[in-house]
Parts: sequence; C-alpha cells; structure tokens
Amino acid sequence: MAMHVIVDGYNILGVRGWSGKSSSQESEQCRERLIQDLSRYSHRKGHSLTVVFDAWRQPHGECREHRSGVQVLFTREGERADQVIQGMTRKYTRDCVVVSSDLEVVATAKAHGALTISAKEFQGKLQSAGNNGLTSGRTAKPLTSAVYGKVEEEVPLRRPNKKGNPRKLPKAQRNRNRQLRGF
Repeated sequence: MAMHVIVDGYNILGVRGWSGKSSSQESEQCRERLIQDLSRYSHRKGHSLTVVFDAWRQPHGECREHRSGVQVLFTREGERADQVIQGMTRKYTRDCVVVSSDLEVVATAKAHGALTISAKEFQGKLQSAGNNGLTSGRTAKPLTSAVYGKVEEEVPLRRPNKKGNPRKLPKAQRNRNRQLRGF
C-alpha cells in the first residue's frame, strides 16, 4: 500500500554527517544528493514523498518544487520545518509516515496515528534501496536447532520474570514490524 512519506530533510542530512556550518554550495550539493536518493526510493517503493527543509532565516517566501517524483518544500520566513511537518501530519493522519528524529514532531505524528521512523533508521532504508536491497551491514546470526533441523533468527530475550514465550517480541514491537514490512 502506497503511503505519503514526510521527511525532515535536515534530520537525514545530520545523520549523513552534514553540519550546518558548511558553505552554501556544499549544502546545496548535499540537499541534491538527498533528493536523488529519495527519488530512487520513491520510484522503487511507489510511495509519494515530501521532503521539508528549513528556510525560515532566509527572506523569501515558501518554495514548493516537484523534482524527480519528490515534492521539495522550503518553509517560508518565520516558519520551521517541524511546524510544517506537524501540519501535514494533521492533514494526512494515518495515511502518512513521518521521518524525523525530533521528539515533538514524533509525538504529534503518533498522536494522530501516523507511523514514525527515526532519521537513522530511514537512512538505513535509503542505503539498502540504493544497493538494490543488498546491505553491506551485519545481519542477524541464525540459530540452528539440531533437534528439528530449523533455522531461526536470534530474537532478544525478555526479562526472566516475564511469563510466556521468552523469544517473542513485545506486542508493540510486533505491531511496528508489521507496519514497516512493506515500507
């Protein structure tokens, strides 16, 4: 199912190691690379995607562009990206995914029923989409059961005082994994 993905652009750039102290030309190049990566991700997954950048200190009006299948939005003077993302979350409610590491934005999105993903987690998804699904990172080490001949993935164990299956993830984590399955 296609979702509307709302991305806090400077959060993703921060995860990539960009600092706000670089030159304007370097900042523009970083933004363009991010937009290209988001475009590839959007085309691969079929989600509509909006990336929001702060421009509240610059004396120009709101700027909306549509580039390579990605809607790029620069906020107007006096407005922050967080405010725009929160407004979009209120508009789309459950039909959107918010990519941000800002606690206030995440809280607003969750209050309106939207799925939230941290910038670091989404950056991992961008990298895996750019590598055609192949990741160079470490994968979970499988456990083999000699009795049944099955291969099971390692699951974090629960505290010893909990009842039930110790290898089963908590319900909230299982629900989140189910929502992220197609994402």
